[in-house]
Amino acid sequence: MTEDDVNTPDGRTADTGEELREHGVRTALLDLLAEVGTVTATEAASRLGYSSGLCSFHLRQLARHGYIEEAPRHGGRARPWRLRRHTLAADAPTAEEQFGNLARGLEDESWQRWLTQRDEASAEWRHDEAFSAVAYLTPEEMSRVADVIRRALAPYQDREQRPLARPDGARPVALITRLFPLLPHTADGVDQD
Repeated sequence: MTEDDVNTPDGRTADTGEELREHGVRTALLDLLAEVGTVTATEAASRLGYSSGLCSFHLRQLARHGYIEEAPRHGGRARPWRLRRHTLAADAPTAEEQFGNLARGLEDESWQRWLTQRDEASAEWRHDEAFSAVAYLTPEEMSRVADVIRRALAPYQDREQRPLARPDGARPVALITRLFPLLPHTADGVDQD
């Protein structure tokens, strides 16, 4: 990191309305957080090959712009970070949309990395589970389906913060569910239904 990196605004604060510019270190940090759940600047530096000061700077930038947040501390001076928990914020739909776009980009990148590196995984981890379906739902039903999925995953969520709760052989697994309405195909603004 150069002095210009520190002294030149490379994004905006959450209250100025400016976006945080894309940056390789920040992208790597977000990808790492998506993979492992929580990380300190020192742990990130060790895993990514950057200095802990550089990782700390970019983690604070991501937090300042609302992408990540401090995770609960378990003693000591270590400052763990995690992806910001999804909450519905009626007053900030643009921030939520930005985070959603970022998360989907990281999901897509992780999926592509899996496809290219799956043969390097041990035999028991060389498979994946995927499904898709189309269901005719109301907006309320779509929300209820999402809630059911969240509740189904809830028993496994604490393992991110509590490594001792993980059974032997447990690894981080991406669980991606996207519920969205299928819009009609249009050509020149005319419905093709």
